Amino acid sequence: MTTNSDLIKVFTGRQVLVHLLKDELESMGIGAMIRNDFHSGAIAGFYGGTPSAIDLYILDADKEKAMPLVEDFIARNENG
Repeated sequence: MTTNSDLIKVFTGRQVLVHLLKDELESMGIGAMIRNDFHSGAIAGFYGGTPSAIDLYILDADKEKAMPLVEDFIARNENG
């Protein structure tokens, strides 16, 4: 079973960028999970988080394989 302690945050950004990076990671066989506190809070009836700050998590075990991809993605999208 995977626990939250097995997950690490690798990126925070706008929804479009988070989904693009998630797709890139998954195309390389790396599972990724999006966490949007603002959206979750709105659904629950309260607000928390920032609308433009969506987090992307991966398993800690995938960190070594994923980080070069994440770093390359960030370098390509610095202004986005």
